[in-house]
Amino acid sequence: MPSPTEGLPHTVSTTDRTAPLRILIGCDTFLPDVNGAARFAERLAAGLVQRGETVHVVAPSIRHNLTGTFVENIEGEQLTVHRWASWRWYPHDWLRFVLPWRARGYARKLLDAVRPDVIHIQSHIVIGRALAIEGSKRGIRIVATNHVMPENVLDFTLLPERAKQAFVRWGWRDADRVLKLASAVTTPTQRAADFLERNTHRRNVRPVSCGLRASNYTADLTDRSENKLVFVGRVTLEKEIDVILRALTRLDPELNATFKIVGDGDQRKQLEKLANELGVSSRVTFTGRVSDEELRASLTEASIFVIASVAELQSIATMEAMASGLPVVAADAMALPHLVHDGENGFLFQPGNDRELAERIEKILRMPRDEYLRMQHASLDTVKVHDIDRTLDTFEALYRDEPIPG
Repeated sequence: MPSPTEGLPHTVSTTDRTAPLRILIGCDTFLPDVNGAARFAERLAAGLVQRGETVHVVAPSIRHNLTGTFVENIEGEQLTVHRWASWRWYPHDWLRFVLPWRARGYARKLLDAVRPDVIHIQSHIVIGRALAIEGSKRGIRIVATNHVMPENVLDFTLLPERAKQAFVRWGWRDADRVLKLASAVTTPTQRAADFLERNTHRRNVRPVSCGLRASNYTADLTDRSENKLVFVGRVTLEKEIDVILRALTRLDPELNATFKIVGDGDQRKQLEKLANELGVSSRVTFTGRVSDEELRASLTEASIFVIASVAELQSIATMEAMASGLPVVAADAMALPHLVHDGENGFLFQPGNDRELAERIEKILRMPRDEYLRMQHASLDTVKVHDIDRTLDTFEALYRDEPIPG
């Protein structure tokens, strides 16, 4: 039996900019998950609440396979979070998913109860798909942000090598079917937008930075007495942290460089074993999961942020490092060159090339003080365009179908 509200158009006022919007944000990954998509959704939701909008978030359940509505503290704001029953995908260290054949029913009930003006999905997988399909039936405006590449999940599919390319082709076709329901499609960077357009029929994909509040981070512009490398992020295969460990062995021992890995993931034990085999375990620290305060402190005290990942659609962690005044050495892959301008706020290196990575790191560590300070200021200047308020302005305009400011 159809819903009594099904098919009724939902319109957003474009004449009264003071009227708050009722926004439903659909996330297949959210707190307590630690990854770029989850962090973006948290900051987006909290920022919209601070601006007076009414925000509801849909996310997988945390521990128990129970569906419920909770008030959760996200980025210092009280948010209404609807948790749908989910199950752990055990090949992955944290991924939980809602059963697809249940998601549509959950979506129908929630949309009838919340009646949002706009739905903003963060992926096309399960929750985003269900909300987009059921929302489009009701005439609700859909905005979609793509954080997912099918290539990124290959390591967790358990598929044989011969089947992986077929999975990628199916994944992009599947994304296209969901994203075509959206009135606006965004990605974090222009390179990610180009990548999405090459692999789907979507056009006019808009790059919108995930954004961050730079004032939350502290830059240390004083002389450094120690050479500290740091990486922040999930400890997974696509991050290629092993390349950084191998580069560490190539650095001049007189530099006495240390390396801190802030984060956790399924590759931690293998990387700890590799560090021991390479003879650098005494110079490598695995912190595991830490608080936001500890994360920011680790960035402030570091000398260089190093990232070897080849699958970043933006990299919030790199932006956090830049807001902390760090030079960055990054793989010349995907979106990282949008953040790291070679020779200005850091250096790029050929992905997987630990020798070249070591050369770039050593070049920064041996820089005269004035050159190093110039790179620090370049990072601080470059990250300004990623201010969260610009991101919020853009999405509020997209929600209302208004011209994008600036």
